[in-house]
Amino acid sequence: MRVLVIGGGGREHTLVWKLRQSPKVEKIFCAPGNGGIARIAECVPIKPSEFDELIAFAKENDVGLTVVGPEDPLCAGIVDRFEDAGLRVFGPCGKAAMLEGNKLFAKEIMVKYNIPTAAYEEFDRTAEAIEYLRGVDAPIVVKAYGNALGKGVCVCRTIEHAEAFVKKCLDERAFGDAGSRVIIEECLVGEEASLLAFTDGETVLPMDSAQDHKPVYDNDEGPNTGGMGAYSPAPVVTAEVYQEIYRNVLKPVVEGLKSEGIKYKGVVYAGVMITGEGPKVLEFNARFGDPENQALLPRLENDLVDVMEAVIDERLDSVELRWKPESAVCVVMASGGYPGPYEKGKVINGLEEAEAVPGTVVFHAGTKGDEGRIVTSGGRVLGVTSTGESLESAIGSVYKAAGMINFDGAHYRTDIGAKALRRLEA
Repeated sequence: MRVLVIGGGGREHTLVWKLRQSPKVEKIFCAPGNGGIARIAECVPIKPSEFDELIAFAKENDVGLTVVGPEDPLCAGIVDRFEDAGLRVFGPCGKAAMLEGNKLFAKEIMVKYNIPTAAYEEFDRTAEAIEYLRGVDAPIVVKAYGNALGKGVCVCRTIEHAEAFVKKCLDERAFGDAGSRVIIEECLVGEEASLLAFTDGETVLPMDSAQDHKPVYDNDEGPNTGGMGAYSPAPVVTAEVYQEIYRNVLKPVVEGLKSEGIKYKGVVYAGVMITGEGPKVLEFNARFGDPENQALLPRLENDLVDVMEAVIDERLDSVELRWKPESAVCVVMASGGYPGPYEKGKVINGLEEAEAVPGTVVFHAGTKGDEGRIVTSGGRVLGVTSTGESLESAIGSVYKAAGMINFDGAHYRTDIGAKALRRLEA
């Protein structure tokens, strides 16, 4: 089988790496790919937004399975286009992907189908939003209603901060059309976790748990990013909490969408806050997480092609997911200045030395090849990932490996997994 993976970040490098392990796979293409993906797959210079070119390429190259990584093409209906062209593709249709692409739609689905989430109001006028804010207490959460690549959410410690973020969305249009409306919601208190599931629209098959780290600095300080690291499994997701998220969040959202005439096939991602009242949904995503994927897929024992084909063919009820008992930790190395402005083209050294650390893989996100060298080309540059018999050993390995890699301005958090260690010690 020939496989096409669409995207060029750390999530897609992880997908290519995992799919390449399948005995069913003869060749993998990636559009557009990156410097790391180019080492294990053929990179194709087609953008994820160029649907006609991607469909033509898949047909011309006898691609038997296309896997869509990023949210933007999913929300724009790439799966619908591929299916209309008679091609096998993994991912949700455009209407289903609105669970991520339109936070207001997601909120309305949650309210209608009794899925626990934060109370909220939505606004498209700055004056009305600010008037509302002056009648509530901080902390408060302000979200751009559309897809803003993980950066359109602000946990505001003061009302003044919330007002500034509203203006950033509605007046300054910092997130474009994604910020043309805002959702203001109560700030949930607890510990975050991610639970992803495969679904064919009927069966919902949860993966193991993970925890992402959005803020750019240690101790969850600084602005939100696309994700600065992750680990799996997450101790905060006990067996009881796991079942509660499946029963009260994942299953009802797939069934609710089905009741709306929308069959959800692919990966559904629930970002939840484990509160004193139980798990409550912070957001839904319509694809594999990034960087959760880097911590999850190295632990998955199944052939990923088998699972994806079962989703496409609506026979997921015949699949049982198997997980390695090891822990996995991913530390994201970012460009200096990220998530703000940053420079590109910095030479990366130490990659081979880092991958020589036992149990370690370095997934590339914002990299490209340049005359035999690997250089930076994005904000999140690498996802250094290690597995270990315990969470503590995985943390030790991943930071040993990350310390061997250097490029000008490199930044990474030094506390990925610390919450889990504290919980395990307690």
